[in-house]
Amino acid sequence: MKIVVAIKQVPARDSSLKVNGAGKWIQDSDLSFEINEPDAYALEEGLQLKEKHGGEVVVLCLGPARAGQTIREALAKGADRAIHIEEENLGGLDTLGMAQLLSKAIAAENADLLLTGLQSDDLGYGQTGVVVSELLGWAHSTIIMQVEKTEGGIRVKRELEDGWFQLIDLPLPSVLTIQSGINKLRYATLMGIKKAKSKEIKKLTAADLGGLPAPTALVDSIYLPKKSKQTQILEGPAKEVAAKLVEKLKFEVRVI
Repeated sequence: MKIVVAIKQVPARDSSLKVNGAGKWIQDSDLSFEINEPDAYALEEGLQLKEKHGGEVVVLCLGPARAGQTIREALAKGADRAIHIEEENLGGLDTLGMAQLLSKAIAAENADLLLTGLQSDDLGYGQTGVVVSELLGWAHSTIIMQVEKTEGGIRVKRELEDGWFQLIDLPLPSVLTIQSGINKLRYATLMGIKKAKSKEIKKLTAADLGGLPAPTALVDSIYLPKKSKQTQILEGPAKEVAAKLVEKLKFEVRVI
């Protein structure tokens, strides 16, 4: 089974974010970066499927040169090789544009399965995997909590609402977007880190894949939420005040 795992490098979760001078994205020159957490779970699922059924795991990443660090971490954990679509200026690409580049790279691999995280920690659209599946013409399913290989393809367990799950049989090739928490993440071993240095990282550019697609959606501006303070005094019997407070915390502040 050949499994492609699409990963993304995102700003570290504890980063202090500032809007850049153009007002269209964050200032990333002084940030540290890491693998998108949902993609880390997709990688872990791919590695476990390989250990059970054989084959290879190919990591695919679209990003600037600094994304090479995240790719090497994935190789150190057990991926067999990697494809890096290296582009420094991705600010003008929307979900469709990214999916078009990824799908072209995947099509050349003749893979059985594409795994990616449910969504990215930076944008959180949750669309890329689904759009890639449409461009490839592959079956797909989202919010996956379990994957089992069957004679005719795969059976997946999807997370629904209120503790409900759904079992679906899919043919191969398929695209799955993986839910965080599906497995316990592994750490790269010292031996894995050493082996990663000799593993293949195939580098492509957008030009190799037909050029950067024209965007269908543009970000006009981003801004930090405005902070405001407001004081309300609730009066009346303690029981009524408590009920009003709970209602406000639920529906206005939305913290419970």
